[in-house]
Amino acid sequence: MKTVVRSILVLVSYHHNNTRKIAEAFAAVLDAQIRTPQETSPGELQQYDLIGFGSGIYDGKHHKDLLDLADRLPSVDGKKAFLFSTSFDRRIELIHSSLRKRLESKGYVIVDEFNCGGFNTNSFLKYFGGLNKGRPNAEDLKHAEEFAQNLQKK
Repeated sequence: MKTVVRSILVLVSYHHNNTRKIAEAFAAVLDAQIRTPQETSPGELQQYDLIGFGSGIYDGKHHKDLLDLADRLPSVDGKKAFLFSTSFDRRIELIHSSLRKRLESKGYVIVDEFNCGGFNTNSFLKYFGGLNKGRPNAEDLKHAEEFAQNLQKK
């Protein structure tokens, strides 16, 4: 008999909905809900077995609303979480470090992390047509599905 893992994704995605596309690919595989930090109370996350935290990357880190939620979370004992993002900067160890540190300090175990390119028109980039146009693309979404399938095995 297959064990049901209750999953939820907490997401901030608004400019081009790059990260939402990735979250929707995860959600389809994990049968997970997608919520914003504003729609999520820190205590309710305790009822889930696996929690995904994701956003675009802003000034080298996840969105402020997601970091603020992480700061408000109660301490847990080894609850499983994963991080995801879309960005121009693909150095996952660096760009996920702020959120990772916050969650680990609360007792979360980060089981995996995902990043892919996302269309970016922030700041001066809008004058040049942006970077990573068309991303995430079909290949990125396929990698997201594979990532989520691997999460189910962990």
